[in-house]
Amino acid sequence: MIKVENLTKKYGATTAVDDISFTARTGRVTGFLGPNGAGKSTTLRIMVALTPPTSGSATVNGQRFPDLPNPGVEVGVLLDASAQHAGRTGREILTLAQRTMGLPSGRVEEMLDLVGLTRTESERRVRNYSLGMRQRLGIGTALIGDPGVLILDEPANGLDPGGIRWMRDLLRDFANRGGTVLLSSHLLHEIEVVADDIVVIGNGRIVAQGTKAELLHTAGTLVRATDLDRLGRVLAGAGIVATAAGDGSLRTEAAPDRVGEVALAGGVPLTELRNADGAGLEEMFLELTADTQREGAAA
Repeated sequence: MIKVENLTKKYGATTAVDDISFTARTGRVTGFLGPNGAGKSTTLRIMVALTPPTSGSATVNGQRFPDLPNPGVEVGVLLDASAQHAGRTGREILTLAQRTMGLPSGRVEEMLDLVGLTRTESERRVRNYSLGMRQRLGIGTALIGDPGVLILDEPANGLDPGGIRWMRDLLRDFANRGGTVLLSSHLLHEIEVVADDIVVIGNGRIVAQGTKAELLHTAGTLVRATDLDRLGRVLAGAGIVATAAGDGSLRTEAAPDRVGEVALAGGVPLTELRNADGAGLEEMFLELTADTQREGAAA
């Protein structure tokens, strides 16, 4: 597993990461969310020893990354798909990783097949790859050592819908087989679909963490009725605060069964009553990071 304890990183008077602690557990996908500039990438770079911390620690399976004897066979890392050597072919990049880690040569073909790069594509130089192809190559490089832990920063960037579905299934299967995945992304829907646990960071500090179910429970209840004004009055009469969501529904923190009971007693027919999980992660994210948002950062 990945364990971060009291991690702090300062650049002069600026604190990029401020005393954060969290754990990414075995057999689970942990989503790491935050606006641009929140400290996500700095945290990931500290984990893999690309940036030294000011204080605190980050360990993988109880060891610091530099202390792992052959890091690539224990931790697969993809922080920037565009950082690959533009003059090498995809096959050359995978072959260098295979040889550096002392792996069988057959792993190169296995990874090309796994990430969906054809023989012709593997012989092209990376400068001629699309961003989606670079992401696939980066994921192949991260997986070539058959690690038990994956640390990925925005791996879905540049992937088409089919590629995003492929990546989601790949990560879900990896975790189901006992792997640990730490996934940083701004694609909130993808995190909501694949993550088991969520850590939210803003201004360098953890603002929320827990299982997805625990955090989305705060989304409350969504309810619709043929007479929404009457429903609002009935709920208010029972002491339930409900707000119009702008899409023809009301949202409230009350549980769905309580809302249903009050509507029935008030004689208000409902057309929809459910947990508000559909937009839950986005609403939770925007609420928790409202003070740290930059224009367009949460999209």
